Amino acid sequence: MAMMRLRREDPRLVGSFRLHRRLGAGGMGVVYLGSDRRGQRVALKVIRPDLAEDQEFRSRFAREVSAARRIRGGCTARLVAADLEADRPWFATQYVPGPSLHDKVA
Repeated sequence: MAMMRLRREDPRLVGSFRLHRRLGAGGMGVVYLGSDRRGQRVALKVIRPDLAEDQEFRSRFAREVSAARRIRGGCTARLVAADLEADRPWFATQYVPGPSLHDKVA
């Protein structure tokens, strides 16, 4: 997976996670490679600022996080942490190295 350097406008910390690289960006926001204080790597999704102001979107994002908390199994990255009340809501899952979905289907 091609990782990109952080941009000047990217946060360096989200919650207790230090951000290292961008993994990708899409309609909802940006996904970063981060790590916790112990060095455990995570994929951390932070929603776009304009969507953070939309209460309907925040509700949908909260449902996504709720669903991620219930999913268990070897085929899914485990939810590690989330903050739905942050100025820009986010969630972190365990980081699974490998090619992106885009790379696999392109």
